[in-house]
Amino acid sequence: MDVILASASPRRKQLLQMIYSDFRVMPADIRELVPRDLDVEKCPEYLANEKAALISQGREKCLVIGCDTAVICDGKMLNKPRDTNDARIMMNMLSGNVHRVITGCAVYYLGKSFTFSVSTDVEFFELSEKEIEDYITTAEPYDKAGGYGIQAKGGLFVKGIHGDYNNVVGMPVSRLKRAIDEFLSSDEIKDIERNR
Repeated sequence: MDVILASASPRRKQLLQMIYSDFRVMPADIRELVPRDLDVEKCPEYLANEKAALISQGREKCLVIGCDTAVICDGKMLNKPRDTNDARIMMNMLSGNVHRVITGCAVYYLGKSFTFSVSTDVEFFELSEKEIEDYITTAEPYDKAGGYGIQAKGGLFVKGIHGDYNNVVGMPVSRLKRAIDEFLSSDEIKDIERNR
């Protein structure tokens, strides 16, 4: 099966290798805009669907996987920091607080699709000003939602986690595998494959 990951994230690429040894990476170039009335916790699933839908166009025989991860703290979505000041603000918000990481996933194959989201709660230790300043002068925060990477130095700030660790990294790979297996073995997909 020709599998395509609609993401440029090296972390998602690494995680998807747990399911598929061979797949292509085709980042989806979309404007990450969501409807104004969309609940903040639904935004990752909406954007994941936009990415997978775009890449699946003209590639119906490919299994296309799209993902989007959001960090939500005090009801506010924290995107990738624009600069060091933005990263500093985010780290201060996360310090001593519990935030939610939501990854939305979308899968397209043979003109059919499904989406889902997984949520993980992450608690940070209270961070000193020095810890924050030392961290935001590294390159690590700037390509990650919420401004930290749990799988790297940002993991030193984590006091506890409730839920799927890989979801925080960027892909709930265990749930994704089960969802894809169920989708591919469904009668609807089997019928389409037989009649191709």
